[in-house]
Amino acid sequence: MKVLVVYYSMYGHVHAMAEAVAQGVAEAKGAEGVLRRVPETLPADVLEKMGAAQAQKAFDHVPVCKADELASADAIAFGTPTRFGNMCGQMRQFLDATGGLWSKGALIGKPAAVFTSTGTQHGGQESTILSFIPTLMHHGMVVVGLPYSFKGQTTVSEVSGGSPYGASTIAGGDGSRKPSSNELAGARFLGKHLAQIAAKLL
Repeated sequence: MKVLVVYYSMYGHVHAMAEAVAQGVAEAKGAEGVLRRVPETLPADVLEKMGAAQAQKAFDHVPVCKADELASADAIAFGTPTRFGNMCGQMRQFLDATGGLWSKGALIGKPAAVFTSTGTQHGGQESTILSFIPTLMHHGMVVVGLPYSFKGQTTVSEVSGGSPYGASTIAGGDGSRKPSSNELAGARFLGKHLAQIAAKLL
């Protein structure tokens, strides 16, 4: 069973979460998590000025996803940083190119989950995932969240991402904060849960 983990990461936070999701997928019997990046839309000189070019070298070995790959997956986890409470433009452009899949109903019935990263604790983690869901519904996908059986979701001992809608992390205003062990555990839980749901639907 193949679970695609399709994401965009500018500074590495979403990439770290994507790796954790793929690890969680691999914990489910017979499942494999396959990492894919969505195409970059910003010019190289802009990424350089933003300080992102160096960070992206750490994961530029991950193949760029082709839209048709979505149809061959048994389930898909989408990862995006937040941009003003919504998915980033790179992810939006990638999804806007899936009209051919929509016209064929190629994604109907496939389980899908979403994970994200924000700069601040209240920077749109939930709204980003919630605003992502309509696209999944238009494709006829089965939305999978992060249930409260992941106990780390109820922690009050630390500032932590994670909600019933999906896994998330907080990067900090300057991007210096890395995903915490609790946030990575939530991403792994989401990956395993998504794969288990997919197995039930196969």
